[in-house]
Amino acid sequence: AGGSTASVNEPVAVEDLAGALRLGDHELVSLVGGGGKTTALFALGRQLAGRVVLTTTTKMGSERTDGVPLLIDPSDGELSAATAQDQPALVWRSVSGHKAVGVDRKSCNRWFALVDHVVVEADGARRRPLTAPGPFEPVVPSGTTALIACVGSSAFTRVIADRCHRPLRVAAVAGCSPYQRLTPERLARVLLSDRGLRKDLPEGARFSILVSDVAESDRPYLGDLVEAIDGRAHVVAVAHERDA
Repeated sequence: AGGSTASVNEPVAVEDLAGALRLGDHELVSLVGGGGKTTALFALGRQLAGRVVLTTTTKMGSERTDGVPLLIDPSDGELSAATAQDQPALVWRSVSGHKAVGVDRKSCNRWFALVDHVVVEADGARRRPLTAPGPFEPVVPSGTTALIACVGSSAFTRVIADRCHRPLRVAAVAGCSPYQRLTPERLARVLLSDRGLRKDLPEGARFSILVSDVAESDRPYLGDLVEAIDGRAHVVAVAHERDA
């Protein structure tokens, strides 16, 4: 399990995400970490071929569906019918106010036998660009074929306590104080640690890093981050919309 060679030439447009992540014809993708997970979820729903289920094993905002047909606690038959025309379906267990409640891991594994792709948000970061997992996170299905660790560029060089969810955990994994800045080396430690964003990587799953919203001014930091990762993971950067 683990990385393929890291290589970042140019940040890609979000429309090219599935290809940049080297996803195949049958994938169970789990998205963990901070900024960019929900954007990546819906982007992959648009780009992956065949029957695709989008879901979460934790919670996500119920206001965002991106026009994808929504199913609440469907039967397997209802799910199969909803994806029969090779269109994605968004699946939640229930909705409580502004929060969508996710499904269990076993459901994701079962659906993976029924459709071509399942894409899962497997933890939460409260809209922060970086997090480190708590004791019961992430909630990664055992059938995951690709674990993708997400980080938003707005965390670059910032004080950990100011920008990160669970800043004490982030700092502990990074090996510094939460009142210090997130250097490329510290971020690489969080992304690659089994106490960080590689936590609960299933045996045999591929591990990739997704850096979101990268502006032209972020390029030097991105280069230093790739150098610090040193080939231990495949890295994909998504360009800031104005720079795409």
